[in-house]
Order: sequence, then C-alpha cells, then structure tokens
Amino acid sequence: MSKKMIVFAPHPDDETLGCGGTIAKRISEGYEILVVVMTDGRHAFSEMLGIDSDPSPEELKEIRREEIKRATKHLGVQEKKIVFLDFEDGKLKENSKEAEEEVTQILKESCPTEVYFPYEKDDHTDHRATNRIIRNSIKKIGLQALKYQYSIYQKYSRFGPIIDKLLNFFRHNIVQIDVSNYLILKEAAIRSFKSETAIISNHQKRPILPKIKGFLRNRERFYLDR
Repeated sequence: MSKKMIVFAPHPDDETLGCGGTIAKRISEGYEILVVVMTDGRHAFSEMLGIDSDPSPEELKEIRREEIKRATKHLGVQEKKIVFLDFEDGKLKENSKEAEEEVTQILKESCPTEVYFPYEKDDHTDHRATNRIIRNSIKKIGLQALKYQYSIYQKYSRFGPIIDKLLNFFRHNIVQIDVSNYLILKEAAIRSFKSETAIISNHQKRPILPKIKGFLRNRERFYLDR
C-alpha cells in the first residue's frame, strides 16, 4: 500500500510553518505528498499591516502563489502536487459548502493515509473553517486515515510552549515528530515567503514575520485524531 499525505493549508504558508519539517521527512520516507491551499491569501497585508496598495490584494495573491511554489520545492514537493482552491482570503466560512465539495472529491481521488489540517481552536477564522471542512469531508466518505491537526496560533504566542506542555499532561493525543534533520530545508522554505519575512512595500515598517525561530523547533507538534 502506497503512503500518501495531504496537507490542507488555509493560506499559502501554513503548510510550511505548521508542518514543513514533517513534509520533508515524509518525502524522505517515500510518501506521496499533496498540498491543498484553501484561500488565496490576498488580504494578509491589509489585515495585519493595514496596507491596501503596493502591493494591492490582487498583487499579493500572485506574490504568495509564487512564494509557496518556491517554498514547497525546498521541502521536496513537486509543483504539480500543489492544488489552489482560490477561495477569497478571510471568506472561507461563507464558502464552506463549495469548499467541502471540492475537498471531498480530492480526498476520494487521493485516498491519503495521513491528513494534516489546522487545529480547531486556532485564532484565524479561515483556520477554523478549514478544520470543519476537512472533518466533514472525511466523515462524509468514511476515510480511514490518521488526522493530524497543526497549530499556527500557538507558535505565534510566547505562551505556546507552556500551553503545549500543560495540554500534553492532561491529554494523550499530542504527538511530536522529530524534524531536526530537516530544519535547514524548513528554514529555506520559510524564507521563500519574502512577503512575510522581509519588507517589500514602501508602506511597511516591519515584516509580518520578523522572527522565524519559533517555527524552527526540533519537533513539530500535532493533535492526533485516531
């Protein structure tokens, strides 16, 4: 039986930030990898930096599309294995029905052994919507696969490691995957997102991600649904 892994990313970058090391590791183990990007990420600058021009949302959409191609190439993912659903950034919840239909078809065709998607309590509405869409789609077709939830929000928070340790004490479904041998690849992938790690606009005072160290831990943590 072939080993297949699908990563669902609400925005272009979540796949790398949340489980880039695991992607690279699974590829080295012979897994077939598919990355599905739910939204176009066009509103990152307007939402996080209050910038609506230079780049415009439409320009940022294209920038981020090219960035994720370069980033995932560092991890070993072929460009043809990236699927862009292109729902508008921030409006995935409103498009849940259509998104669920597309995700269900992807899961049917791929029959993955492992599915990665955002944690149900992540802060961003697109992350929570993605969680519900993936769960509903998996349930609809009765897919027997390991379900790994990754959390982006906790990695932004300085309290994330403490919260993880507390949760790990009370819950037994948190798993950690050792990605220490793949951190160089993950760092290169993260730095491919120039729109987040550098200043690309005359209106910017800071990058969206001024520090990436918090994403480069030796172990990536997941909530495992059996």
